Amino acid sequence: MLRFRTSVGTLLAIAALAIATTGNTQERARGGRGQAVPGKEAPHPPKVDAEAPEFELMNLKNEPISLRKLSKNGPVVLLVLRGWPEYQCPVCSRQVAEFLSKKAELKKAGAQVVMIYPGPAALLAEHAKEFQGEIELPDHFHFLIDPDYTFTNAWGLRWEAPRETAYPSTFIVGADNKVKFGLTSTSHRGRESAANVLEELAKLQ
Repeated sequence: MLRFRTSVGTLLAIAALAIATTGNTQERARGGRGQAVPGKEAPHPPKVDAEAPEFELMNLKNEPISLRKLSKNGPVVLLVLRGWPEYQCPVCSRQVAEFLSKKAELKKAGAQVVMIYPGPAALLAEHAKEFQGEIELPDHFHFLIDPDYTFTNAWGLRWEAPRETAYPSTFIVGADNKVKFGLTSTSHRGRESAANVLEELAKLQ
């Protein structure tokens, strides 16, 4: 079985290239390509202005992190990754590297960034550690695991097809716990850029 082992740590070295290429090749949900196998049902994420479903997930230090606790301090940016679909997703690594390259701007905007890594519970934490590599996350970034898709199902993002996990998505949740922005892709690409998220965060201020 072919497994990609490119970690976020490795990809930070080429974050600038990732930012440039992502901006030119984004394939949005409304016109995406590259979906190998359709899911059994289409994604049905929370809509803008709807209440964001609460969740509590563990980070890699086995500490519980909840949406409500984070949103008390300002907007929360959720990056729903593909996690462990039997390999490390290189597009997810590039997206995370891009957001890390904008960590100062995101902190200035008052945002907490939550990256959610879903997959089968068995060995998920080990795979997540491999994905993160040697990178120490700043205090406003949180890398959480979603064993057996508890969060993914609650948010209507389960991509139930061979070698799939969750539909890649980006959300902004406000201090009032309502969804202020959302973009869900039905392909492996079509990710929201950090630059566009910063523009959306500026609108909240």
